[in-house]
Amino acid sequence: MRFDILSVFPEMLHSPLQFSLLKKAQEKGLIEIGLHDIRDWAEDKHHMTDDAPYGGGCGMVMKVEPVERALAAVKRTDVQPLVVLMTPQGEKFSQKMAAELAEKEHLIIICGRYEGFDERIRQHLADREISIGDYILTGGELSALVVVDAVSRLIPGVLGNDASATTESFSGGLLEYPQYTRPAEYKGWGVPDVLVSGNHAQIDQWRRTESLKRTWLRRPDLLEKIELSSDDEKNLKKIKLNQI
Repeated sequence: MRFDILSVFPEMLHSPLQFSLLKKAQEKGLIEIGLHDIRDWAEDKHHMTDDAPYGGGCGMVMKVEPVERALAAVKRTDVQPLVVLMTPQGEKFSQKMAAELAEKEHLIIICGRYEGFDERIRQHLADREISIGDYILTGGELSALVVVDAVSRLIPGVLGNDASATTESFSGGLLEYPQYTRPAEYKGWGVPDVLVSGNHAQIDQWRRTESLKRTWLRRPDLLEKIELSSDDEKNLKKIKLNQI
């Protein structure tokens, strides 16, 4: 998969992309990431990418011309890219959306700055608008990194064990169950007996119940979006009554 990120501060993105799974995925050729300075496509002598808003008002607005030229330069001819605009007004990013984007071959992400975008960027150049939450950042670079990281780890081969992506929080609609590792006891803090029992059927049942419990306590809204089995329904009733 190819990511191209358009930004007026691409230097912000260099370091985070050179560590951990993202670095390994690039080295293996599983993903490619291109960073592009929108100023390179500003044709005035000062390489301006913003200007004062028509009608007055505070702040500066990102200009349409350099963004359009940058897009034209980085678009591939062999596949149809998906152009994403990072904006607080976009769809809220989710694990489901990350899975959808992971099916694409080429993703172009436009990072905003200043007061906002010229509306023509939104109307004519972007295919999708994405927000990572209901808050404002100084630019779209950090949110672009969130999208690249979340999408990349769903590409086959990026994780050491592809099954890991299917058991994480949100992947199946529920929050992930509690995890433990050695030592089995530390300062009197023990590990649940079932996890060291060797009985995998009981372990699977415990994990499912704990996922239900954690989701009910922390994100009950998620339970409205998934279909639960009859066993899940029974256990959920017990969880609500503090019987589990």
